[in-house]
Amino acid sequence: MRFRDRDAPVTGEGLIFRAYGYDHPADACFCDLEYAPETVYVADNPRATRDGGPVRYYKFYFDGGLRFVRERYPQYQLQHGPLRRALVGVERGQIARVVRPGGRLEELMRADGDSLTEALEEVLSLVTDASSLRAGDFGVFGSLAHGFHNPRYSDIDLVIYGARQLRELRAALAELYADGALRNEFDGWTAEMPPAHWSFARYPKELYGWYQRRKLIYGAHDSRALGRAVKVEFEPVRKWSEIRNEYGSTRRIEELGRVEAVVEVLSDEEAGFMPSIYPVELREMDRDIDGDLRRVVSYVEEFRLQVEAGEDALVRGNLELVEASDGRFYQIALSYGPGYFDQVLVRRQDALR
Repeated sequence: MRFRDRDAPVTGEGLIFRAYGYDHPADACFCDLEYAPETVYVADNPRATRDGGPVRYYKFYFDGGLRFVRERYPQYQLQHGPLRRALVGVERGQIARVVRPGGRLEELMRADGDSLTEALEEVLSLVTDASSLRAGDFGVFGSLAHGFHNPRYSDIDLVIYGARQLRELRAALAELYADGALRNEFDGWTAEMPPAHWSFARYPKELYGWYQRRKLIYGAHDSRALGRAVKVEFEPVRKWSEIRNEYGSTRRIEELGRVEAVVEVLSDEEAGFMPSIYPVELREMDRDIDGDLRRVVSYVEEFRLQVEAGEDALVRGNLELVEASDGRFYQIALSYGPGYFDQVLVRRQDALR
């Protein structure tokens, strides 16, 4: 059984996980807990409620799923060999079923849907008419994928499969935004707008809208079927042929603590995926290392497509020494866990403001 980012393993208790990235052991995956049914969990946050299906579900935010698993379901953890510690994960024998975005979209397109699935079809028609992309290049995740969406307020969460397809999608979206057929969600955004709770210590909220706007993958559609505007997200996922599973070739990852560095971004070809990988050249860092800083690796959603090739960037995260079958190198990793909101990845010029 193979997994890739955004696949959703579901356990017998109804816990819905999200496979994280592409580096997994055989017949298992490292993941994050995204949703839990009301039979095992109730959240105080009204924003977390998913009540469009027969069973009410609640969404976890930030590291909430991680803490819930450790406290209530520690059996859903896997030992990460190179890191030498346990991460949230599930094995084949613990999985009741797997919801895969591409297959789920095919099912929705064949079935008699509601006004939200009609709006989904409207969006796909706009994008495929403006490009050579096909419906098969997309998938669906979130509440629509799991059948507990509510047409009155749910968003449309789509996957776009493939690096070339992502480039073509972003070009098509830029044209659709310019023509007014779709809107960039962050046009006209101000710091008074959502997200209401902003806790990043080194990433001013005032900068957030500018970065999100240039990513192009966050849109809005004035839907005839819904009679309202609906947010549309396009989340990049690798095609199976693009996946390089590094888990088996990574011998050890030694965690060396928090660092801050200025780097030149050498490529942004893998910046859209999870994790976002930025090959870099080190300019300066607040500690010395005895080797090559090869890349920045980010598991933080806010830092997807965050910086572009040729830009100098400020990064604050955890320094790691990676020992792989092809040698050793350093990387800076940004991820969930303690100090989450202390991390940052921005253009250097923005850090100097």
